[in-house]
Amino acid sequence: MKTRVISGIVLGVLTVGLGLFGQISLGAVLALCSLIGYFEMTRALEVHRKGEKENALEISGFFWTCMLWVFLIVFSELYGAKDFVALGTRVSLLCTLGIFSTNMTIYVLTFPKYHSDQVAYSIFSFVYVPVLMSCIFRAKMLPYGIFIYALIFFCSWICDTFAYFVGRALGRHKMAPVLSPHKTIEGAVGGVCGSVLLCVLTAVLIHFLYPEESLYWQFALLGVCGALLSMVGDLAASAIKRNHDIKDYGNCIPGHGGIMDRFDSAIFTAPVIYYLAAFLLTVLR
Repeated sequence: MKTRVISGIVLGVLTVGLGLFGQISLGAVLALCSLIGYFEMTRALEVHRKGEKENALEISGFFWTCMLWVFLIVFSELYGAKDFVALGTRVSLLCTLGIFSTNMTIYVLTFPKYHSDQVAYSIFSFVYVPVLMSCIFRAKMLPYGIFIYALIFFCSWICDTFAYFVGRALGRHKMAPVLSPHKTIEGAVGGVCGSVLLCVLTAVLIHFLYPEESLYWQFALLGVCGALLSMVGDLAASAIKRNHDIKDYGNCIPGHGGIMDRFDSAIFTAPVIYYLAAFLLTVLR
């Protein structure tokens, strides 16, 4: 537990620090996390079979992950926030089509070396990890981006903390007894309430800094949606581990496991917060 707490504090400090620095440093760290997370997910889903020396499908995934982040980082420096919203979506779609075309070509040219499930899982892993994780980076380019960036972690890590303590104190009804016996409905409600509280307090801070802005209902909505999806992300990652009989995705974070063990809920929360915030703060204004 001590190692887990220390690692959690270090991750928290690193997350805050990267949020305060420029896009390049944040993009570089998230790109590395995407590569590691993609590696963890493809191993968990057995895209790389035991005993294989190399896997062209994984190499393709690493290549398109690098391309995704190169494009995003470069465009974030060249274009303003309004243009970057549309550009980020187009880049994600382009790279997804890129890995789909590349991996299908590999599948055809090397048949029967790879099975169709390996091809499907390699593409799924790319969308699940690098593409969804890129929304953390893209969130900082929105209006009040540093606050939207913070909301992603309020609705995932902080929600999880509130859910844990409320569940321990008041939990009676199991939420997903087969998949996660310790999670309760009471804990889930506590997590959502804690997330919404912090999101509203963030709106209060924005109003204090920018008196002309009043974003209370928008941030409350982001808190509800983000918290609910963070729980789905947590349980979805657990379900994959159960299906494939693994305890952790990796061991690169002491006390937590791998990148996917720590970012499972944030990865699900990021696109919800990003696209909903983009709609509320750009389209509706």
